[in-house]
Amino acid sequence: MSHNHAAMGGMSMDGLPTLFEFPHYYWAVVGSVVGVATLANIYNHVLCNQRLAAARAGLAKPAKPTSWIPSIVATLYAVTREFSNFSYRIPIKDRIVRLPTFGRTSLIVGNLIVLLVLCFYGFDLNARWKRQDIGYRCGFVTIAQIPLIFLLAGKNNIIGYLSGISHERLNWLHRWCARCMLLTATLHMGYLFADWAPYDYIGTQIKENPIVQKGMVAWVMLVWIVFSSMTPIRGWSYEVFVLQHLVSFAVFIGFVYIHTPAEVHGYIWAPVAIFWFDRVVRAMRVVYANLSFFHPKTQSLTKARSLWACQAEFVPLPHQTTRIIIKDPPISWTPGQHVFLSCHSIVPLQSHPFTVASIPSDGKMEFLVKSEAGGTKRFFRHAEKTHGLPASSGKSCIKTVAVEGPYGCLRPLRQFDSVVLLAGSTGATFTMPLLRDILRGWTENADLPTGSSSLFQTRGGAVTRSVRFVWVVKSRGQLGWFSDQLSTVCAEFQSLQERLRDIKLELTVYVTCDDTFTEEHKTLLSTFAALNPDAPIKKEKEPEHGTVEIRNRNASLDEPEKKKAKFADDSREEITELTRINTLPENAKTCGPNGTCCCKTTVDEEDQDEIAPCCCCGPSTSAPDTPRRSNGSSMSVYPPKLLMNPSIAVFGGRPNPRNIIRKSLEQAMGESAVVVCGPQGLVADVKRDVVSLSDERAVHKGTGAQGIYLHTESFGY
Repeated sequence: MSHNHAAMGGMSMDGLPTLFEFPHYYWAVVGSVVGVATLANIYNHVLCNQRLAAARAGLAKPAKPTSWIPSIVATLYAVTREFSNFSYRIPIKDRIVRLPTFGRTSLIVGNLIVLLVLCFYGFDLNARWKRQDIGYRCGFVTIAQIPLIFLLAGKNNIIGYLSGISHERLNWLHRWCARCMLLTATLHMGYLFADWAPYDYIGTQIKENPIVQKGMVAWVMLVWIVFSSMTPIRGWSYEVFVLQHLVSFAVFIGFVYIHTPAEVHGYIWAPVAIFWFDRVVRAMRVVYANLSFFHPKTQSLTKARSLWACQAEFVPLPHQTTRIIIKDPPISWTPGQHVFLSCHSIVPLQSHPFTVASIPSDGKMEFLVKSEAGGTKRFFRHAEKTHGLPASSGKSCIKTVAVEGPYGCLRPLRQFDSVVLLAGSTGATFTMPLLRDILRGWTENADLPTGSSSLFQTRGGAVTRSVRFVWVVKSRGQLGWFSDQLSTVCAEFQSLQERLRDIKLELTVYVTCDDTFTEEHKTLLSTFAALNPDAPIKKEKEPEHGTVEIRNRNASLDEPEKKKAKFADDSREEITELTRINTLPENAKTCGPNGTCCCKTTVDEEDQDEIAPCCCCGPSTSAPDTPRRSNGSSMSVYPPKLLMNPSIAVFGGRPNPRNIIRKSLEQAMGESAVVVCGPQGLVADVKRDVVSLSDERAVHKGTGAQGIYLHTESFGY
């Protein structure tokens, strides 16, 4: 947009609003959408407190709406959830292409419609003499979008705070809004070129008009920004992408500033202010979280006083996974949140987001990091090299780290009547803290006196009556990641059942690539039952939400006659200790990568006798669970004896999310929550099943079926 035409912005054309008014109209629409999301967020907070207060008052169904206003809102929520989570699946040969959900598609299409209406309103698109006017209008509409793109990009996200949506969930909207801005910027340039083309004036303008030249540079930078932000390119090297992304945006903003009239420079300075606000707040949070000066209480008497507050231990685990432990963390967090962790002595100038796998009461911040390319792979190599070495060796597994955060937000699961937690592989780092937080709520129910209080007062306790926890792993090596936590959960639950008879918990593990383990499991369970006839072991065909079951997974394959069971003296639980050499037998059949057996059979828990064993196609040649040193020598870095509570239900194969969720919904006496974290395929299947069940049960449409809140977290392998 050239300065010699800037005066047109203040003029009304054919009775239409001035050009300067159209950015205001766009922000009126954006503000309305954010306002609706803010009201919904406020309502969710009030509803949570109301439910917890009702539970403390002893009401039988605190998670069920009891008056007409909450019932109407619940119906609106149900319809909106079904629509927003639905997506089409297109089968193409052996693959299934999943289109974006209707919710995301609707937001982008709605934004696009608003932009196109603002660009073309009041114009005759067939009139040649209106092309220049349309071009200028598109330019003003393009400028209006720049602040929104920056608002959606920051970690400390104002829109996220108002709407209750975490920054990483808004990032996809940030990218699509940039693509919409590229469209209107192209229309701005295209209509001006179309106006000049009949007079062969395009080349002259580009060569002689500096304003046009600056606009062309800005458009080229915007094309590069959008192109480089696409997933395949962004994934090549994320650190390089972030650096060039910031530089590209700086160049883009600079050229837009000198291309546009001074009257619209407020839309240029606003993104600059938003960017620096986010950076300053992030810097302050990093300084506060990592300098020991601000956290004198976290400095143990036996710990040497140091400038940095965070010291982390790196421990190697099976499946090329690193456990990172920060003792006495300087910050607090809520289950499900993540932090950005950096260790510059191992991976200089990089920061990675990791979900916190522990809860604050543990007194430590723990992460499970799957080794991929780049920094996570270096973490695992460091853990392998230093694990078990004496301090005098000069190589320590303990390093100084820095954390930033926490980030992320999730509706508290304590407010829901029934909760289903599904995780695949390291997705359990997200669901395990949520499970343990609900148990803490049950403990508070048993310990705190009943009574009413203000709706806006933070309170303890939990509305939840039943929890179903499902974890899908490849082999027995991954079970050790959370063996201690699972044992603790079962012990706490069995103790709570003596005081809270109406709570239910069921824990299930699906092992997809270790059929020998699931076969052993039947023998071990029979042995345990014979030695402990009074032990609370779940029987097959037992109704849903029966006694918690956790089974040991460590037994020797080479010498089965030497298996022996040992039982602890703890009065609240009996723990089976069985040894298992972490290698497969020579005659094991394999069909998956790295000599593993990947069973793709979907398991029906109600008909366990009909479950067919994995049918694989070749001999096992290696032990995939055994980490190796960098020189190739084998090194066992996890205990050969793994202890677990005697009875977790274990199946060989893959779960049927629909049946698992349906059983939980059928016994729910109020709104339920389904939370899934894992590979994109698992997340997509769960999302589809929840939408299907909500529609099938006619949730909040007169059938009495209660609402279903869905929260998804996905990652790719």
